[in-house]
Amino acid sequence: MAGGITDIKKLEYDIYKYSSYSSSYLPENIREDNPTNQTSRWSSNTNSPPQFLVLKLERPAIVTKIKFGKYEKTHVCNLRKFKILGGLEEERMVLLFEGGLKNDSVPETFPLKHRTNSGELLPIKFIQIVPLLSWGPSFNFCIWYVELLGIEDSIFILSNLRKYNMLREVEIVRLFMKHCRQQGYVKAFSALQEETGVKLEDDKMTELHEILVNGGDFKRTEQILVDFIDNGLMDDYLSRQEYKPQWSLQLTPEQEPRPGRRGGHQLIIDPLTSTIYLYGGWDGSEDLSDLWSYDVQANRWTLIHEKSELLDGPTPRACHKMVYDTKNSQIFMIGRYLDGASRTEENINSDFYLYNTVSKTWFLICPDTAQVGGPQLVYDHQMCIDVDKQTIYVFGGRILEPKNEEETTGDYKYSGLFSYHISTNTWNHILVDCGHQSAASPHVQSIKSRVTHSMLFHHKHRKLYIFGGQRGKDYMTDFLIYDVDGAELTSLIPENVGTDAAKNVPQSGFTQRATIDCDKDEIYVLTSLSKEKERRDLNINSFWLFSLAKREWCCVYKSDHSIGENCYLKNQNACPEPCPRYAHQIVYDAARQVHFLFGGNPGMNSHFRLDDFWMLRLEKPTRDNILRYCKYLLRKQEYEEVARADPLAAIRYLQTKLYDIIDHNDPAQLKEFHKLASLLFKSNTSTADGESEPTSLLTCSLSGQKHPNEHDPNGDNAKMMRVESPKAADDADASSISSLSSECSQTARAIPSTSAATSPSSTCSSASSSSRKANDQLFELKIRRCLLYNKLVDLLPEGLCQPKKNISDFVLL
Repeated sequence: MAGGITDIKKLEYDIYKYSSYSSSYLPENIREDNPTNQTSRWSSNTNSPPQFLVLKLERPAIVTKIKFGKYEKTHVCNLRKFKILGGLEEERMVLLFEGGLKNDSVPETFPLKHRTNSGELLPIKFIQIVPLLSWGPSFNFCIWYVELLGIEDSIFILSNLRKYNMLREVEIVRLFMKHCRQQGYVKAFSALQEETGVKLEDDKMTELHEILVNGGDFKRTEQILVDFIDNGLMDDYLSRQEYKPQWSLQLTPEQEPRPGRRGGHQLIIDPLTSTIYLYGGWDGSEDLSDLWSYDVQANRWTLIHEKSELLDGPTPRACHKMVYDTKNSQIFMIGRYLDGASRTEENINSDFYLYNTVSKTWFLICPDTAQVGGPQLVYDHQMCIDVDKQTIYVFGGRILEPKNEEETTGDYKYSGLFSYHISTNTWNHILVDCGHQSAASPHVQSIKSRVTHSMLFHHKHRKLYIFGGQRGKDYMTDFLIYDVDGAELTSLIPENVGTDAAKNVPQSGFTQRATIDCDKDEIYVLTSLSKEKERRDLNINSFWLFSLAKREWCCVYKSDHSIGENCYLKNQNACPEPCPRYAHQIVYDAARQVHFLFGGNPGMNSHFRLDDFWMLRLEKPTRDNILRYCKYLLRKQEYEEVARADPLAAIRYLQTKLYDIIDHNDPAQLKEFHKLASLLFKSNTSTADGESEPTSLLTCSLSGQKHPNEHDPNGDNAKMMRVESPKAADDADASSISSLSSECSQTARAIPSTSAATSPSSTCSSASSSSRKANDQLFELKIRRCLLYNKLVDLLPEGLCQPKKNISDFVLL
């Protein structure tokens, strides 16, 4: 076929529009790739948004990639963050890409979204580049060169344009059908469906709408929702909910042994047996060499030995690192900290140990890895293991040397990235530190090393993820990715960093502790006691999640301990979470999806260390939670309808059906239940035309404003039932559904009464008023049910449901 998806070529474009430019840095400059000319670029005359360039293609095309050229040197105006939009029309463009450029001289090419959500190719004619952040935050934006790549074969594009326009037409028809059904235009809905053959939604959803909205059968609706949930139709919605953290102090019987106070120790976990191993650390007066194991299931510590040096093992140490080899049930250990007095020639050796957890024996693999191509003696480094390939990776850390010159000059040496192959007992220096003497060579790959950073290995992606840390007085905020198979180092800029990066990423400092869940593609980071601008002890605990799929940071929780008595001085049982600290360790039990934290330094006393042991469980709403939430919404609506007709029956309903799904040990749920009960007995007030206004429980403002006494069921009610409410079922839906309710009521008033011909005029007026009131109540009832239906729809897969948008969204008067 002509113009296949592989026939990618450079696309010609013109500068169609721009926000601004400064001096001679014209938008037209981006069409020429001239990296040696500092003036060959577009530069905005301000960094105030919105700044943009709009490019217009000669003809519609499938744009698959965009290439950015750069100046031959780093530049503060380079785009650290930008987004790209595209579409067939200038006024209607969709997001194609969001990311950033490295601040270097290497051109970068990015893939653009070129398919619709349903998988069809997306033709576009306009491309808009929107700078969001430059590498120098106070500098204007500049773009040096832009090249668009894609397909412009006329036959191929014409074919895809037809498909694209057909999809648009189907969506337009579905929007009209949704509008007709919401407004009660039954004949128009049927005619449109018959004429076009378009289905508004899946048959299951049509059945749900008929039973709930038109039939008001709440019992059958509940059963349908139970089936939906059992079949996993709400699992995707549940997976998108935020985690709720739950810390718990792990106490063991007083008579049983447990590790003492310490910091700078190491924790690792055997994920197959859920056994945690703890070794060494500093107790405030001396280094330790004890080895402990903790059985997660039994909640029991066991002292394996008190002094490993007596068993041919390592000498006492802190700031070392360990990994666990699940294939051979072995622990590997390297690195340690030495104070100035201990840094003699005979002590400065990078010993490398192995501990077999089955035979319970130590083995010295190498007395000094620096002598066999491995790292020099380091501390505050990071260590990961690739069990499948039997390879250990060691990165960063400060190099210890016999002479202490760096301690006074601040000219520290840092270790690069090394790999160790277990089977062959060989080391490989993969990346040298950028300060290494060989880093200047174009044939040598280098990396900016650091201490107290995080490094994690994803065994499915086969990549190392490196972020955070400290180098000298600088706190690192970069996020690096090393492909262990492709030997490629790249940087990642999170999608949601924005202009205020400090608020959207973990606090930089020396207290970051990270873990990874390879099945969920999630990285977890706990930050604690920290520095900011040389001020000590920002007593803030925060827990962050980075989604590798979405490339976004999310703060799970943040807790400030700066005010009041120091947490570590209180009774541990009285604390809901660990006090802020550093020199602690954390491990993740992927099988049980829980974290464990032990010990550390609270930072208030140079000799005081902690021995508390905590478990952190991150919980998301379950199927049971969302079922209770759905039942609550349904029963609340049914309760309101019953209350209109029979208040006594409503009381019985409140005491049974609603009572059954409330957790009466939960203060929030109990308060909401009492509100429902109290609102039932509020007296009706008369309106200006003499008709009674519904009770405040039943009042629903269709213009989008809530009654002051009404609890928003889309907000607190959802939180009360342990789920986050959908955002789409909002005031816009209420406005759309109700936009013609008054007009429909007028139509209802025009319907002649059967008794009007034989009754006196006063009787006719009374009958007409009663009929009008009955019709108004019926419309209001259906509107409320329709709003409830829309809330339920937002819990289900988009492919099964009616469109999220409303046709009224596109009509502005």
